[in-house]
Amino acid sequence: MTAKQKLMGLALVVAGAMGCDQSKAELDKTKADLVTVTAERDSLKTQLDQANGRLAGLQQQVTDLQAKVAAAAAAPAPPAAEEKPEPKGGKKAAKKGPAKAEAGAPAPAPSAEKMKELEKAPAARSGRGHF
Repeated sequence: MTAKQKLMGLALVVAGAMGCDQSKAELDKTKADLVTVTAERDSLKTQLDQANGRLAGLQQQVTDLQAKVAAAAAAPAPPAAEEKPEPKGGKKAAKKGPAKAEAGAPAPAPSAEKMKELEKAPAARSGRGHF
């Protein structure tokens, strides 16, 4: 080996030693970043699992509610009005005319003629019972 080759070998060893020190700091920084990213990934996985668990529970509630709605829609409607007992006096009392409406029942809608009359003269309605 010549002196020139020895000098070149020594230069490579020195350059390699200096290069390792720089890359070691970068390697340590990269390892720290990897630990941080791994912890963040694990946290996000936990959050995702919790959200998926809640989603499954909510989907079950929606299914239950839809079943209840379907059952309610399929159930027979309650009778609209109950049969009233025949008024005293038999058939003669029933033929006299329409009975008074029950208290709390809505008033029947006015006829078309009455609506036209009300539209023509709204100011004429005054007095007892008109507001």
